[in-house]
Amino acid sequence: MLDQRDVISAPGLSEEAVRRIVQEELERAARRDEGPKRAAIIASKGTLDWAYPPLILATTAAASGMESSVFFTFYGLDIIHKDFEHKLKVSPVGNPAMPMPVPMPSLVTVLPGMGPLATSMMKSKFQGKHVAPIRELLESAQDLGVHLIACQMTMDVFGYTQDDFIDGVEFAGAAKFLADARQAHVTLFV
Repeated sequence: MLDQRDVISAPGLSEEAVRRIVQEELERAARRDEGPKRAAIIASKGTLDWAYPPLILATTAAASGMESSVFFTFYGLDIIHKDFEHKLKVSPVGNPAMPMPVPMPSLVTVLPGMGPLATSMMKSKFQGKHVAPIRELLESAQDLGVHLIACQMTMDVFGYTQDDFIDGVEFAGAAKFLADARQAHVTLFV
C-alpha cells in the first residue's frame, strides 16, 4: 500500500493511479467508520453571510449520501422565512473581517446606506463566483431531502406561525432535534 509520501514522490504516477489510490483510501475509511451517515446542523444566525454555511454544508452532506438536517433557531429562522430575501442582509458593523473595496474606519460603516451597500456587495461577489443564491440553495436542500427544521420554541417567542415559513419546513423543539443529533455522524453549530 502506498502512503501519501509515495504518491507525491513517485515519478510518472498517472492520474488514473492517483484516482485508484484515493478511491481505495476512501473505501478503507468507509469500512472503518461505522457511524451513522447523518449530519445535524444548527443555524442560529439570520444574516446573508451566515445563511450560506449551514445550507452549503447540509446540501453537500446530502449530495454525498448522508441524511442531513438543519435546525433553525433564533435569528436563523430568517433563513427559512417566506420573506428571507428581504430579511437576510449583511451588516459591516461589528464585522471587521468583512472585505471592503477600500479601507473604511468603523465609524463610516454605521452611516445610513452601508448595510444595503454591504448586502449588495456580498450578493455581487457570490454571483461573480457562481455561488448559488439562497433561494437556489434552499430548493436544492429540499430536492436532496435535507430536513429543514424550525425551532418551535423560538417561533413562539418571536410570534411566528407555521404559515410564516417556506413550504416543506418541519417544526420541532430542541429535544426532538437533539434526539436525532445524538445519533448523527457529524454535528455542527454554525
